[in-house]
Amino acid sequence: MYHLEFEKPIVELETKILELQNMDKGGVNLKDDIARIQQKADRILVQTYSKLSPDQKVQVARHPNRPHFVDYIKRLVQDFTPLAGDRLFGEDAALIGGIGRFRGQACVVMGQEKGSDTESRIRHNFGMSRPEGYRKAQRLLDLATQFKLPVVTLVDTAGAYPGIEAEERGQSEAIAKSIESCLRATVPIVSVIIGEGGSGGAIAIATADRVMMLEHSIYSVISPEGCASILWRSAEFAKDAARALKLTAQDLKQLGIIDAIIEEPMGGAHREPDRTVDVVGDYVETALTELSKMDGDTLKLRRRQKYLEMGHTV
Repeated sequence: MYHLEFEKPIVELETKILELQNMDKGGVNLKDDIARIQQKADRILVQTYSKLSPDQKVQVARHPNRPHFVDYIKRLVQDFTPLAGDRLFGEDAALIGGIGRFRGQACVVMGQEKGSDTESRIRHNFGMSRPEGYRKAQRLLDLATQFKLPVVTLVDTAGAYPGIEAEERGQSEAIAKSIESCLRATVPIVSVIIGEGGSGGAIAIATADRVMMLEHSIYSVISPEGCASILWRSAEFAKDAARALKLTAQDLKQLGIIDAIIEEPMGGAHREPDRTVDVVGDYVETALTELSKMDGDTLKLRRRQKYLEMGHTV
């Protein structure tokens, strides 16, 4: 497993435990030593993850072993049928969406997929959608409204793709229209930031009735590196930018931008991905149950008001 720099003391202890366990199998009784080191490793893990700095949370949010969109689909959605193409230009593999059954309930599910190895990361463009991806999202939102299906979106993107071809094909217009489609929908929309929630690439599918974040995920208008390059003319100030951006789940809950924080297993979602996926599923199920009691016009009005009130000060 890939390990973060600040996790090295924990990894060293866990490696030592594995070595002792292998020796224990050879007939040497080391159970007391193993238990003692395990307690120390657990204590350091708790101490480390209970006081992560914003820049460390950025690293955890980007951890390659965190569960990705496809992992959530495999575990939570039955009979998932992906729908490809925007009916205007082509298919965008960075944003996957389709119809399936979430715990028995038919719904539309969409989200960004970063990929898990070199080949899949290139195929999915590292989770950075082009305009056709956001126009596919619009198509799915319209489909959900037409057939009265709730929508679940799982956000994990560094941002929309900034390449020249994306700009030529109307990236900003596609994102704006996707946000508009979210606001116009008369069905429940639940969104979860499962890793990175980067800029318009995230909010294009996260303009929802309920927005939740995993405990160590991030959600911001720009990446810390991009912010540092603009403000300080150097990406070396990314740590300062991470603090200034207020991009952690805890900051955003306090600011009223998100509705709930989903607790991760100790040590982050990458340590227990299946458990993380199940907990996210529980939160989504609860939110959909609450929202299903409202009619379409009420949902649309409340969602619009929710975003109009953001940033207001007395």
